[in-house]
Amino acid sequence: MVWPNEDYLKLPGSYLFSTVARKQREFSAAHPDAKIIRLSIGDVTQPLAPVIIDALHKAVDEMASAETFKGYAPDLGYEFLRNVISEKDYKARGCDIAPDEIFVSDGAKGDCGNIQEIFARDCKVAVCDPVYPVYVDTNVMAGRTGTYDEKTGTWSDVIYMPCTAANGFAPELPKTVPDLIYLCFPNNPTGATITKDQLQVWVDYANKEGAVIIYDAAYEAYISEENVPHSIYECEGARECAIEIHSFSKNAGFTGVRLGYTVIPKDLKAGNVQLHSLWARRHGTKYNGAPYIIQKAGEAVYTPEGQAQLKEQVAYYMKNAATIREGLAAAGYTVSGGVNAPYIWLQTPNNMTSWEFFDYLLEKANVVGTPGSGFGPSGEHYFRLTAFGSYENTVEAIERIKKM
Repeated sequence: MVWPNEDYLKLPGSYLFSTVARKQREFSAAHPDAKIIRLSIGDVTQPLAPVIIDALHKAVDEMASAETFKGYAPDLGYEFLRNVISEKDYKARGCDIAPDEIFVSDGAKGDCGNIQEIFARDCKVAVCDPVYPVYVDTNVMAGRTGTYDEKTGTWSDVIYMPCTAANGFAPELPKTVPDLIYLCFPNNPTGATITKDQLQVWVDYANKEGAVIIYDAAYEAYISEENVPHSIYECEGARECAIEIHSFSKNAGFTGVRLGYTVIPKDLKAGNVQLHSLWARRHGTKYNGAPYIIQKAGEAVYTPEGQAQLKEQVAYYMKNAATIREGLAAAGYTVSGGVNAPYIWLQTPNNMTSWEFFDYLLEKANVVGTPGSGFGPSGEHYFRLTAFGSYENTVEAIERIKKM
C-alpha cells in the first residue's frame, strides 16, 4: 500500500500566489468586462535586452553545427559564466569568491527551496516574518517545522523574527539560537534593506553560534543607496557562515528564461563537513545544468552593453516603484519600500485584514496585489504591490486606487 509524504499534508491551503491567481480568475469570470491590472507577483514585463537576444540567437546557431554543438552542461555551470560572475559580482566588490564556489542553476526559487536538503532534519530554522513563503514551505516538506497553529499562522518549530514598522522591517537577533537563518535583502515582501554594519552583526552572530545564513540576494540590482551591501560576502567572516543565492530573473528579466546561481564558499562547514561538497553532490545527482543557450545569455548580462541596457530596465521598474509609493502616500496610505527594491509595502486602511483589502481593491479598482498575511502573521494588515508592471498600467492602477 502506497502512502503520501505526510509532511506535504501538513501544508495549509495552496501556495500563496496560486491562491491570488485563482481569486483573480474567479473575479474575471464573474466580471468579463473588467480590465484587471496585476501588481501582485514579481514577474517582469519588459522584453529581454537586445544584447541578451543577440547572445541567444548566436548560441542557437552554435547548436546547429556539430563543431559547436553542446550537450549536458558541466555540473557547476560553464566556466565562461562562473568566471565572469566571480569577477563582476564579487571580486569587483572586494569579495573573495572563486569561480568553483559558484553553482549555476535554473533560478533562485529552486535553490532557495532545495538548499535545505543538505542540512539535518532536526536543524532549527529562523525566518523573518513576513517572509517569502518558499523558505518555510520547503522546510515543512522536509519535516523540519513541527505542527501548524491555524490561529496564529505559525509553526511550532520555526523561529520567527518579526519585521514590523517599529524595527524598520528589519529583523532582530532571535532569543532562541537557530541553526539555519534565512535572510533576504533587499527584502521580499517589505522592500526593506539593512546597512553593511547591520549585516555584519548577523555574520558575527552566526559565526559565534555556529549557525549558517542562507542569504537571498535576488534584488541586489535595485539597490540605489550607499552602505547597503550587494553581497553578504562584503562582510568580514561571511565565507565561514553564509550561502548566497542569486537570480537573473529580476536584474535581467529571465523569469521565463530561467537562470540563477548559488555561492557556497569552501570555508563553510557543518561540523567537519564541507557544505560545498554536499551541494556539489546534490547538484550533480539531481540536476543536469542550465542549458548552454541560457548560460550564454547570462554571460551577455555582464558585458558593457548588457550592463547599460539592464541599468535602463531597472530604472524603468524603479520609476514605477516611485509612482506607486508617492501616489499612495499622497492618497493617505502609510507606505514603505520602493527605494532599493521593486516592492511597495503598504498598511491596509481602516484596519482591514490583508485579504479583505485584496477583495476590496479587486472589486473597487480592478487591481490585484498580494495580501501581506500570506507572507506570515506579521504581514497581517499589510499589502504588497509590485513595480514590475508596465508604466502605463502602473499609473492607471494608482489613479484607480486614489478614486476608491
